Amino acid sequence: MRSFAHILTHLQGDRLPKWTEAVGATAELPSPRHFAQHLWRDLDAVTAGLTRQWNSDVVEDHVNRIKMLERQMFGRAGFDPLRKPALLA
Repeated sequence: MRSFAHILTHLQGDRLPKWTEAVGATAELPSPRHFAQHLWRDLDAVTAGLTRQWNSDVVEDHVNRIKMLERQMFGRAGFDPLRKPALLA
């Protein structure tokens, strides 16, 4: 698992197929083997995600913020629920 962490932190996606084959061959580690099998399902996308310098963090931050606001406002309507966050901002 340390080698996977190294691949992940250093963006070395080209080493991922070799890692998944090595982990898939070990019978004594069922959880990492199962994880590696799931990586094989979309290996091209995972490899690209671990190779490219750019990512979608900014977009995901906006989506998470919108979802949080939706959760806060679920079941509530009117001005009063909006007043407190507006005053705090």
